[in-house]
Amino acid sequence: MADEQLLEGAVPPAANRHLFGHEQAEHYLAEAYRSGKGHHAILLEGAEGIGKATLAFRFANHVLHFPHPPDAPEKLIVPDHTSTITRQVIAGASHDLMHLKRPVDAKSGRLRTAITVEEVRRAGHFLTQTSGTGNWRIVVVDAADDLNRNAANAILKILEEPPKNAMFLLISHAPGRLLPTIRSRCLPLALRPLGPHDLSAALSALGIDTGGEDAGKLADLAGGSVSEALKLINYGGGEIIEAYHETLAGGDAEARAIMHRLADTLAKRDNETVLAFLLGHIDEDIKARAREAAMSGAIARAERLAVLSSEIGKDVATADAFNLDQKQLVLDLLSRVRAAVN
Repeated sequence: MADEQLLEGAVPPAANRHLFGHEQAEHYLAEAYRSGKGHHAILLEGAEGIGKATLAFRFANHVLHFPHPPDAPEKLIVPDHTSTITRQVIAGASHDLMHLKRPVDAKSGRLRTAITVEEVRRAGHFLTQTSGTGNWRIVVVDAADDLNRNAANAILKILEEPPKNAMFLLISHAPGRLLPTIRSRCLPLALRPLGPHDLSAALSALGIDTGGEDAGKLADLAGGSVSEALKLINYGGGEIIEAYHETLAGGDAEARAIMHRLADTLAKRDNETVLAFLLGHIDEDIKARAREAAMSGAIARAERLAVLSSEIGKDVATADAFNLDQKQLVLDLLSRVRAAVN
């Protein structure tokens, strides 16, 4: 199954045999399903890149192997790549599982900015068809945060009256962005970022050389996220973060020179992953500074930073939607952040 968003060094979630740090969630899903009292819609919440999609596909694979709940084992099975069912799930060829995600635009070849209502309608049609194997019909929504308004309303209707033997596994990096009515119809299962030991184990399972990086420091920089750690290690994310903070601390001439070097580098088409990494870091940095200001009693500064964070989020979404010049976007954002924090 091709994944346009797969990072260098990563394994597609459906094919990943390794899952670290979420033993309690695995145990809960296995026990709830085996008891026959599992929920028809489960919302896996947590930071991006911590294993939510891997857990979703692992659970889906488990259910498809054991369609009669009382026959299921007490623990989720590890995907067996020699199994026909598992191979079909990995290849995206299963007649009983649908991976609902942002589609690729036929004209540009790029991922669209949202999951559209047409995609949800396809999922609805998929769920109404009778399984040839008599198995469950499972839809993995990855990520539910990407549903546009019409798509969200369409999926809500399905959640309100789900077909028999239908199951939704919704993945959310930012649950607050979901419609409250969608959340209310799902069973939330929150996953925490990985600690240093689990993150190191996950990277080791991928064959990633951390270059002797301190496990605690790497986990802190990556926010307990495997995907963020891969960006730090394989995409030069560490150097990008260092350059960003140099633009905030340096003199005007030095800062401008660094800004232009960063913008030139990040505006290249093959650097879209690193650009997204920087934008995410900027957002987290501004929010952290806003929290720090609020805690110290500098309410006016906290409010300015909070407004800036919201404005930047809107500007980034607009630039993405209309394919605006990325170099100018980076220069503008860096200038505004520098002015706000100094």
